[in-house]
Amino acid sequence: MEFDLENPLTNSNHLCPPPSPNSTSLFLLESDHMPSHHYIQSLKAGAFPTSVRRNAIASISLFCCRFGPFLPYLAVNYLDRFLSSQGIPQQPKTWVERLVACSCVSLAAKMTKTEFSLIDFQGDGGFIFDAQTIERMEYLILGALKWRMRSITPFSFISFFISFFNLKDPPLRQALKARAVELILKAQMDTRLMDLRPSIIAASALLSASHQLLPLQFPCFRKAISSCSYVNKENMLQCCNWMQEMEKEGEQLESVDEIMASSSNTPVNVLDQHFSCWESEIAADATKTDMKRPRINDYPDNHSVHFSQLQHC
Repeated sequence: MEFDLENPLTNSNHLCPPPSPNSTSLFLLESDHMPSHHYIQSLKAGAFPTSVRRNAIASISLFCCRFGPFLPYLAVNYLDRFLSSQGIPQQPKTWVERLVACSCVSLAAKMTKTEFSLIDFQGDGGFIFDAQTIERMEYLILGALKWRMRSITPFSFISFFISFFNLKDPPLRQALKARAVELILKAQMDTRLMDLRPSIIAASALLSASHQLLPLQFPCFRKAISSCSYVNKENMLQCCNWMQEMEKEGEQLESVDEIMASSSNTPVNVLDQHFSCWESEIAADATKTDMKRPRINDYPDNHSVHFSQLQHC
């Protein structure tokens, strides 16, 4: 069954039915799908090379331009969880960064049953990987993530929290959800929010969206979500503040981008270029290819190569 970020625990096995919307399963398991606290603090303190994550995310964005925003979101989730398991003390080689990014995207594509070809992942930079090389890295990532590939993300909690708003107008409900999704996608790039649980980010995104779209009802919505026993009110309000700051920073960057774009046709950076691709919904017209990759279920779980060994190759 195709993996759905909003319903990560849905199982195709009829003997194991999916949890109900009010199940505690998501809240109990969400911390298992987050990068380690040490990794997050190392990023914030500069102890972990931030360029490793930045370069890998740029590569993921490059590979995923034609596939919409949810595929790269899942790939970055795999990336952060994988890097946090490695404890890399030094800067890896550029080709290793690119291979990790490529393999995270490949795994995310398999999970979401997105059709793709190796050619989709052979972008600029002079690195061309064959199927065997990519699969070798995939095995390593799968082992590091303990095969927990049905990631619990903020998207998994949107339906749960939006039910607290008691909105009877479907278009308004959809607009609120769409705005929250935009905020969640942006939040993934902000290291300030990385150590917050996915459920907190989801609740904060919906509250921030309601503050923008339904300001008069915001106090009522805030009170409703704050009543949820799973929500840390202090963390949620702090996250809301960060999201508002993130929006302001984004508006300032957009102003700078417009000025630079007026004097040049070159995109300011890779991420800007590919967010534009997603917004134009290029994924809907992506060319289907016949070169299909093996399913994750076909892989053995006894691969023992460590990431650090690849740097000596």
